[in-house]
Amino acid sequence: MTIQGIKQRFGIIGSSPLLDRAIDTAIQVAATDLSVLITGESGTGKEVMPQIIHQLSSRKHNTYIAVNCGAIPEGTIDSELFGHEKGSFTGAHDTRKGYFEVANGGTIFLDEVAELPLQTQVRLLRVLESGEFLKVGSSKAQKTNVRIVAATNVDMLGAIERGKFREDLYYRLNTVPIKVPALRERKEDITLLFRKFAVDFAEKYRMPSIKLDEKAQEGLINYRWPGNVRQLKNMAEQISVVEKTRDISEGTLLSYLPNYQPAQKLPVLFNSESEISEREILYKVLFEMKRDVNDVKKLVVDLMQTEGKEFNLHGENARIIKKLYEDVNPSGSNENQVSIRQPDRQNEDGIQDHVEVVEESLSLADKEKELIQKALEKYKGKRKYAAKELGISERTLYRKIKEYNIQE
Repeated sequence: MTIQGIKQRFGIIGSSPLLDRAIDTAIQVAATDLSVLITGESGTGKEVMPQIIHQLSSRKHNTYIAVNCGAIPEGTIDSELFGHEKGSFTGAHDTRKGYFEVANGGTIFLDEVAELPLQTQVRLLRVLESGEFLKVGSSKAQKTNVRIVAATNVDMLGAIERGKFREDLYYRLNTVPIKVPALRERKEDITLLFRKFAVDFAEKYRMPSIKLDEKAQEGLINYRWPGNVRQLKNMAEQISVVEKTRDISEGTLLSYLPNYQPAQKLPVLFNSESEISEREILYKVLFEMKRDVNDVKKLVVDLMQTEGKEFNLHGENARIIKKLYEDVNPSGSNENQVSIRQPDRQNEDGIQDHVEVVEESLSLADKEKELIQKALEKYKGKRKYAAKELGISERTLYRKIKEYNIQE
C-alpha cells in the first residue's frame, strides 16, 4: 500500500517529508515480526503507527491491545500484563489471563513504555528473548507469540543513565526505530491541520467554520506548539465554540496561544520542559555586558602598570581610557597615577570642542527601558516588529511601554 493510501485509510493529514518517512518505515516493517520503538513528543500522534503496523501485518485478523503503561498502578501492572493465579495475592479470587496470553498471535502496543517498573522490565525482556512469561504466583512458564510495538516521549538513553530503564531491554525494543516529528518540524502541515479541525468542529457544533486571516496564519505557523497536534486541535475547538465572529484575526489567535514566541526569533534555545522568562533573558544580557566592562577596566589598569606612566592618546581613545581610569581609580590615589594628554581640537569655526563625560547607569530597569526605546525608534513605532527584535511578545511590550511611560 502507498503512503497516500495509508494516510487516507487512517485519517493522517500532512505532506511533511519527515512524516512520510515515519509512515514508510511502518509500512516496510509491518510484514516482519521485529519489535518497533516509536519515539516523539507528547501529542504528535504516535498511537497511529502501531495500528498501521498491525493492520498491514499477517496478524491483522488477531487481537490488537493498546496498553498505557503509565496509567496502570505499579502494584498491579504485572498482573495486567502477564495474569495471575488464584490466591497469588490479596484479592486474587480467581485465575486471570494477562494481555500477553489474550493477545497470543496478535500485537501489543505498550504506550509510555519508559514508565514500566524495573521488575516488570525484567519480565518483558524474557518475553522478547524467549517468548515465555510467568503468571504472578505461578512457577510454570507459558509460551506466547506476540508482536510488541512500544512508544515513549522520554529520552531513553537519559533514562538508562539514570537507572530508570534497562539498557538490554531498550536495544531489544529498538530493533526498528520510528521517529514521529513534532508539529513545529512540519510547518507546512499546520494550517492544513487547522482547517481540517475547524471544519470538523463546525459540523459537530452545527455552525460556520472559522477562518484565519493572513497574519493569523503566520502566527499559527511561527508558534512552537509544545503540545503538538493535540494542542492545535484543542485550540481549534476552543476558538470554534467561544468566538462569535468566524473571521479570526492575529490578535484573537494569539490570545489562545500561551507564551507566544515566534519559533525562528528565539534569542536562546528553549528547553521543552521549562521556559525562560523575558526578564531572565534581559538580566543575563545586562550581566554579561557588566562583566565585559569590568574586564576592560582590569585590562586598562594592567596596561598602565606595565607600559609606563604617561600615554599620548588622541581623540575618542583618550576619552575612553580617561573614563575607564576614573572608574577604576575613583579615590584619586597617587599610586600608578597616569597623565593622559589629548591635543586641543578645533572645529571649522575655530571653537575648541568640549568633551563631556556622562556616567553610565547600570540600573536594570533603565537598561530595559532604553532597549525598548531603541527598538521602537528602529521600527518607527511599529510595536510588532519591535517586540520581535526584543524577543518578547507584543502583549509584554504593551505592558512595558505603559509601565515605563514610554512616549512613542
